[in-house]
Amino acid sequence: MTPHVTGAAVKAADRAHVFHSWSAQALIDPLAVAGAEGSYFWDYDGNRYLDFASQLVNTNIGHQHPKVVAAIQEQAARLCTLAPGFAVDVRSEAARLIAERTPGDLDKIFFTNGGAEAVENAVRMARLHTGRQKVLSTYRSYHGATAAAINLTGDPRRWPSDTAAAGVVHFWGPYLYRSPFHATTEAEECERALAHLADTIAFEGPQTIAAIILETVPGTAGIMTPPPGYLAGVRELCDRYGIVFVLDEVMSGFGRTGTWFAAEHWGVTPDLITFAKGVNSGYVPLGGVAISGAIAETFATRPYPGGLTYSGHPLACAAAVATINAMEEEGIVENAARIGEDVIGPGLAAIAERHPSVGEVRGLGAFWAVELVGDEETREPLVPYNAAGAANAPMAEFTAACKAAGLWPFVNMNRTHVVPPCTVTATEAKEGLALLDAALEVADRHTTAG
Repeated sequence: MTPHVTGAAVKAADRAHVFHSWSAQALIDPLAVAGAEGSYFWDYDGNRYLDFASQLVNTNIGHQHPKVVAAIQEQAARLCTLAPGFAVDVRSEAARLIAERTPGDLDKIFFTNGGAEAVENAVRMARLHTGRQKVLSTYRSYHGATAAAINLTGDPRRWPSDTAAAGVVHFWGPYLYRSPFHATTEAEECERALAHLADTIAFEGPQTIAAIILETVPGTAGIMTPPPGYLAGVRELCDRYGIVFVLDEVMSGFGRTGTWFAAEHWGVTPDLITFAKGVNSGYVPLGGVAISGAIAETFATRPYPGGLTYSGHPLACAAAVATINAMEEEGIVENAARIGEDVIGPGLAAIAERHPSVGEVRGLGAFWAVELVGDEETREPLVPYNAAGAANAPMAEFTAACKAAGLWPFVNMNRTHVVPPCTVTATEAKEGLALLDAALEVADRHTTAG
């Protein structure tokens, strides 16, 4: 960046020409970022922020990892791009490294440019493989913003684009803190959630259902870790009725939960896994679908009717190869597990004890949610579901307090998520938790105890 560039100039150019996602364009004020490294980024005025959001929960190896930057530079000098119909060394190597880490026989990799396209193609594969059309997904979910993916999404971002004719049926997933099944234990929640899903399948007609898609650990919707036995139960229902089981690991994959894929925690193998984000920390856009042997065989002599100009882009694949190798060499997945168990988990538990605004903390690895409430007894959310404007003021004030202190939070509805890079150190994690602790005093003032 040349020295004369100012934050004001960058912001003015942004406001003149950039159309931002998920935003009312006249109501936003984007921060002009000058640089980033590791767990931090900074603006043109020298304000430094600890990135407790990993941007959009994707910079799993942190900002500007030198091995990945070097790999992109080297690949750019050698071969910048090539159509997906050719065999390319970095594409094949990226696919091999991913397939080595997926569970079971998910050994074929279809590359996309991001998570939403991965979901689009996984659903297409499932429908063609089964000859059925319906897909089931949970209400508390996010699967992407393209046509099928946004209809599969459960959160309110679906509403303006919901066609109501996309062959999607939503159901309730497990969420003990706000159990839709009036459960009081994890075992009850698991049993009742599976019974609800079995009933949904029965009343929709099993023979009409192509797939069930779940985020292994729901991300933006709240980081609700599934109770023991739930994913295995879904697997059994899919096997019983010939339904394709898709796990969306776009956010939870590649070390985020302290394992390469979150499915490892529950010993479950789906038929398809979607991935993106952490596969190369978003350094160059990349996503994909890991495909089981049975589904791959469907397209052995029958053409798969889908593709992308930039599928398996060499720069993106070079970044993925370098990322996966760096994660392996540097023990980054193990670091995420250790930081979650030794620092973030205990730290958030202590914070919950001190703050009446904290209803529950939950998570694993570098993937945690802090649920904020107005009343600990009734569990009333600090702000209403999908609140905006004045109704969302308590969360807006909390967010502003975090940023003013140098902590960049991931905030959604009545929650803040603790999702730093998987490379975060114990010192950095403790720094972020201390800043979060202080900012929660703002939230406390909006509780019945405040």
